[in-house]
Amino acid sequence: MSEKNDPSVWQGFKAFLMRGNVIDLAVAVVIGAAFTNIVNSVVKGVINPLVGAFGTKSLDSYSSCLKGPCTGTGDAATGVRILWGSVLGATLTFVITAAVVYFMMVLPMAKYLARQEARRKAKESTQEIIEVSELEVLKEIRDALVAQRGSGHDRP
Repeated sequence: MSEKNDPSVWQGFKAFLMRGNVIDLAVAVVIGAAFTNIVNSVVKGVINPLVGAFGTKSLDSYSSCLKGPCTGTGDAATGVRILWGSVLGATLTFVITAAVVYFMMVLPMAKYLARQEARRKAKESTQEIIEVSELEVLKEIRDALVAQRGSGHDRP
């Protein structure tokens, strides 16, 4: 590689990092990670015990045995166990996260943008009405001047 290409690659990389989208994305990832911890805590601390109150155990403990007698845990476990309770817990975590993001971030932002667009359109239509009325006033002035000239020529 020639030395001439290196500065342009470096400048391009620097420009990429300095764009607002990259910074916004980094902030979103950090906030999303913190928010995920909150949702995980709610699911494990509130929802799993509620499911356990209606069932016989914590949501993470629900499983089915696919093959052989399922006994023991960890390395000493025998049989093939499907841990569908933890999958259900992860699904609940996802649904709760998606609902909170939609109702607390996406929906209010969409309403805000719709209001801004409505204001912009109202302002444009007002400007258009003003321009039309100004044009009408100018036409009336022109017609009045033409009428004055016409009546001025008729006088002796």
